[in-house]
Amino acid sequence: MERNRFTYRTALGPMTILDDGNGKISYLFLSNKDIDIPARIFESEIIRKAGREVEEYLSGFRRAFDIPMNPNGTEFQLKVWEELCKVPYGTTVTYKELAVRAGRPKAARAVGMAMNRNPISIIAPCHRVIGSDGSMTGFASGVDMKERLLRMEGAI
Repeated sequence: MERNRFTYRTALGPMTILDDGNGKISYLFLSNKDIDIPARIFESEIIRKAGREVEEYLSGFRRAFDIPMNPNGTEFQLKVWEELCKVPYGTTVTYKELAVRAGRPKAARAVGMAMNRNPISIIAPCHRVIGSDGSMTGFASGVDMKERLLRMEGAI
């Protein structure tokens, strides 16, 4: 099946969602940049559901997502993103803690790289991962956006 993508305007700015053509989300990103992934511009059922759930999250009515996902990544990245989805709303973890949860306790730097490549931000909440000293570290949509999301969740 053909992949679809659609961009919504949100309180955080443009949000692009891409499906895999088989009823799962493979990409969600907050940015003004156009993504370089071939897909027709069409609001599929799963994209509409994901968009609605993100809007509910941004409005404070949703704390967890119920979206089938199919992100593209290595086995380790997929494990990190899976563990990331288990970090509860309003809480944070360190890269080291996430490395332990992913079964690679000495791989905090590799976890950082997996966060950098996270194709499903917000749903796989990489904004909830902070430095071991409590510092706000890199976030694909910017540290200001990370702080904004954590404040909205009451985590900082």
